[in-house]
Amino acid sequence: MADKPIKKIVLAYSGGLDSSTIVKWLQTELGAEVVTFTADLGQGEEVEPARQKAMTLGVKPENAFVEDVREEFVRDYVFPMFRANTVYEGQYLLGTSIARPLIAKKQIEIARKTGADAVAHGATGKGNDQVRFELAYYALEPDIRVVAPWREWSFKSREALLDFAQKHQIPITKDKRGEAPFSVDANLLHSSSEGKVLEDPAVEAPEFVHMRTISPEDAPDKPTVITMDFEKGDPVAIDGVKLSPAALLTKLNELGRDNGVGRLDLVENRFVGMKSRGVYETPGGTILLAAHRGIESITLDRGAMHLKDELMPRYASLIYNGFWFAPEREMLQAAIDLSQQKVTGQVRVKLYKGNVTVIGRTSPYSLYDQELVTFEEGAVAYDHRDAAGFIKLNALRLRVNAQRDKRTKS
Repeated sequence: MADKPIKKIVLAYSGGLDSSTIVKWLQTELGAEVVTFTADLGQGEEVEPARQKAMTLGVKPENAFVEDVREEFVRDYVFPMFRANTVYEGQYLLGTSIARPLIAKKQIEIARKTGADAVAHGATGKGNDQVRFELAYYALEPDIRVVAPWREWSFKSREALLDFAQKHQIPITKDKRGEAPFSVDANLLHSSSEGKVLEDPAVEAPEFVHMRTISPEDAPDKPTVITMDFEKGDPVAIDGVKLSPAALLTKLNELGRDNGVGRLDLVENRFVGMKSRGVYETPGGTILLAAHRGIESITLDRGAMHLKDELMPRYASLIYNGFWFAPEREMLQAAIDLSQQKVTGQVRVKLYKGNVTVIGRTSPYSLYDQELVTFEEGAVAYDHRDAAGFIKLNALRLRVNAQRDKRTKS
């Protein structure tokens, strides 16, 4: 902590026990005025009660901010990420990672508006979120002061934190006095569950952990077939009905939920250096990824597609590690967005018992030429005899290597 006293802090506030305890700790231990910001990211619960709770903790009404950011979240963060077909370590669709820069951005905007000299978050000292929040803060406001209570306060146990909450008359639900079975983070893109009953990676996750999808075994025996329209790499309609970004992802989530789509049990490498096990549910995102790759398959040139696939792991790591506002992420985004100019058309998708299958794709910009690939007569632009020279030229270095090895073989 800097020596100069902090006067006003903007806290990322959920309304839960931990963030409510942080409000009181900032007030009592730092003597700071607290401004709270609660984002409606589509987490599936009302956010207005958080505002009311903040005021019961002494936050002034004009300093208890609540904002519905669902459309901005999907339009400006989720969709740009999916243009790159972004997957971290081959599986994770980055549902938690992509939400953090938006929350941080809003906190900085509120800090400027209210004259706050610091921002705070409730991320722990073992996780990735502390990095994501703070890298975003500094990228947007380089001189901002950051308070991370979980790294700074003196509580040595969960019980000590609960005692502090009770002392300051912060409501504690009965189950908080016991051991929570796991922790949950959720937004419109996904839900993630970690800890407690999930800490042993050898043990299958209990069914009650899953809250966004039905079990694939319990999904309907009849497949669901939908169409999805794309314009310049972004989905714009389902079954011919145009929808806003947030409404479209909400509809995909419903379709995925009902067909058991989007479950993932993953052991991942955290940026801070440890491995962690999480259970993720991304029903709509799983459908979107498959459909987007489907429309790209007929509209992207081979070179552009393969280059995108090479760039994607770096892009995914930047998002996972908190570098959304870094210049290299913006450079990659510019290249990705340029590749999407003709990624327009319609994809037909089949959903069945946890599986997503692309079964059709059409586009006015399709590069697929049936005349070229047919086994029947046609394709005047392609002469089979041309392949011989093509193969011999590509084989030249292989032949030279083989001749050398044959010559020098002892």
